[in-house]
Amino acid sequence: MLLAGKKIVVVGGSSGIGLSTAEMAKREGADVIVSSRNVERLDKVAEKLNAIAIPADVTSDESIAKLFRACGPVDHVVVTAAQLRTGPFKTVAMDDVRSTMESKFWGAWRVARSAEIRPGGSLTLVSGFLSVRPRPNSAIVSAANGALESLAKALALELAPVRVNAVSPGVIDTPIRAAMPEEARRDMLAKTAAALPVGRVGIGDDIARQILSFMANGFATGSIVYIDGGALVI
Repeated sequence: MLLAGKKIVVVGGSSGIGLSTAEMAKREGADVIVSSRNVERLDKVAEKLNAIAIPADVTSDESIAKLFRACGPVDHVVVTAAQLRTGPFKTVAMDDVRSTMESKFWGAWRVARSAEIRPGGSLTLVSGFLSVRPRPNSAIVSAANGALESLAKALALELAPVRVNAVSPGVIDTPIRAAMPEEARRDMLAKTAAALPVGRVGIGDDIARQILSFMANGFATGSIVYIDGGALVI
């Protein structure tokens, strides 16, 4: 097993890509700690996976510091947690813009500062392909993703010998889209799938496989890998 005996923390591990990563890491022999701010969902995941659950909020300095004091030294950390709010550039509320950066970018920053990762271990950030393929009404998400990718490269130097990488997903069918009306969601996913060379949208496991590859590959650091079904070549 790739991760036998390794201690892994997944921040945002109660749903979506984070949950897929926690499940896959567990199957590969890791000791998994899952964290999110949704305590009820977190406890269910921990029971299902026989993992440790530690609630934490990425928008709070103290909450993240407390999380990693409880974890102690770890081998790998993954950050998938984000609370995204966006809209047309001229009219999107500044509170929404700030909260998006607060969770997605500053949340990852807090985790990177607080985590005690063993030498040769890894930190993996999750950005998104809007960093290089922006679209209308999503400027703040594009900016946050681009900032995360730059942060990963900078921390690969500053935190060495800890390895730091980022995976940048395309359109993934995860619970983050649950706020959309169901018919609109299915229509959007179907149209996206039809346009992609792979003929489908992504699922959490597609991204989790790349995250585990970053954990296992000791020669990978400062890398940004786009897993988007070919979206960047069409």
